[in-house]
Amino acid sequence: MLRLFHLPLSPFCRKVRLVLSEKRQQVDLVEERPWEGRLDFLRMNPAGKVPVLVTEDGNVLSESRAITGYLEELFPEPPLMPTDTFARAEVRRLVAWFDDKFHREVTENLLYERVNKRLARTGYPDGQCLKAGSRNIKVHLDYMTFLLEGHNWLAGNRMTMADIAAAAHISCLDYLGDVPWEAYPAVRDWYAVMKSRPGFRGLLADHLPGFPSPPPHYADLDF
Repeated sequence: MLRLFHLPLSPFCRKVRLVLSEKRQQVDLVEERPWEGRLDFLRMNPAGKVPVLVTEDGNVLSESRAITGYLEELFPEPPLMPTDTFARAEVRRLVAWFDDKFHREVTENLLYERVNKRLARTGYPDGQCLKAGSRNIKVHLDYMTFLLEGHNWLAGNRMTMADIAAAAHISCLDYLGDVPWEAYPAVRDWYAVMKSRPGFRGLLADHLPGFPSPPPHYADLDF
């Protein structure tokens, strides 16, 4: 069986978990706190980051885009990338948008300040970062609304890796109650469809000991 070293509220780990579920692949989840610097983990990934995937034959993969690309090639059905060359490039662009720009402007300012700092015992949330994250998420939700105009998915007429990357980030922020859903009905409808997929069940069951429970709608498939 595949083994995934992960953190429950990491958007990059959640992205890999969602892809594994869409590909109908069972995985052994091992929670890893990379800030502890466990030597055996650093031997697998000297960068000291999750996710890390260990294949059935013992090969080790790190970095979420490398892992999801590997899974897409190894398990091509159902496809999460379009067949058209330009469409594939657009999906890759959007994945990079969420994993880089959205992550830097929103996820780091909200999730990392509130959760990761506390878990790693590296200080208290920075108020300026929280304000920036709350401001920036609205800009990104506006952009997602624009992307959803005329179709149900971010990159066209079917679900792709772009939707999975976006949903992974959004789900972490929704756990904290940081998504202003009422102002963004198109994004809310899209996310309701995403979180009703079987792969989301495991994510929605995640709970962080010592932290407040997520808002009631978090695990409600009817939103």
